[in-house]
This record gives sequence, C-alpha cells and structure tokens, in this order.
Amino acid sequence: MARSPDYVARIRGLGWAGLRDLWARISAGHTPGWPPGTALEYLVLRAFELDGAEVRWPFTVEISDETVEQIDGAVYAGNLACLIEVKDTAAKVDIEVLAKMRNQLLRRPATAIGMVVSRSGFTPAATTLSGFFAPQTVLLMPGAELEHALHNESIVSALTLKFRERVENGVPHPPSLRSAG
Repeated sequence: MARSPDYVARIRGLGWAGLRDLWARISAGHTPGWPPGTALEYLVLRAFELDGAEVRWPFTVEISDETVEQIDGAVYAGNLACLIEVKDTAAKVDIEVLAKMRNQLLRRPATAIGMVVSRSGFTPAATTLSGFFAPQTVLLMPGAELEHALHNESIVSALTLKFRERVENGVPHPPSLRSAG
C-alpha cells in the first residue's frame, strides 16, 4: 500500500503511550478507522521514528510505469538500512513472506537488511529457514518482542541487538530476545 498522508499524520499524533494503547487495540482486533493490517504497519514505523530512526513510510517501486513492489517501510538507524514488512494476522507467518523479503533484498545493496514483524509470530520452519538466506539478512520480530520494545520505548536497540546476534552467532532469532517474547 502506498503511503497515506492521513495515516502518517494520524500516527504521528501518538507518542509511546499512544502506541502501547494502539498495540492493545490491534491485539484485541479493534482498530476502527484503520484498514486491516494498516494500524500495525504504521505503529511499527512510528516506533522507529520516536526512537530516533529515519523512516520512509510505505511506498511502491515502479519500473516502466508498472508497480513491481509494495514496501511497508524502510528505516535507517545508525549504520543500518532496513526494509520493513509487517504482518497483522492471527496465523503465524510462514516462509512465503520471508522469501518475498529475501527477493526484495536481492535488488538492493548488499548492506541492506530486512525485518519482518508479525503480531502472531512465525512458524518453526520460517524461523529456521530465515537463517539460510545468506547473503541476505532477514530478521524476525514477533509481536511479543514488539510489545517489549514498546514498553521499553526502544525499538532501535532491539533491531541493533538482533543484527549483532546475527553477525556474531548467525541466528535469525536471538536467544537473548526469545525470553522477552
């Protein structure tokens, strides 16, 4: 979905407490005024923005007047450039979503990473297989970790920790964060 100035203005009216309240409403399935999945998408990007990251709101990529990609967002935090994919579904995210992210990263500089945020988490196969996408890096953030980041008002540090764990240990879902969610 392309960026909507109305959604950006609406989400920018929320601070951390507002995001935590919106997260509770998303978790309860009650987000009037937001199309399905959109509230979570903008919540994630706003959390990054509040935490000091530069945010590119949802956008489309066109080649020869044809839309070839719809990107949920991008964040730039420190030296990290990260494409964001957000899934607000009751079912755990499977490998298909992660494969889509990997393919999007194939068209970008090697230093770009991806992060998939899923309210409901990830299937065991998705968690395992995301570790085999080298050289592309796809990090995973289940809803429980997002909630933890919102509570601590720090999502950039969660991204940085996930990236460092991936560099040092090669794991897509760091043990140090599993206990948080």
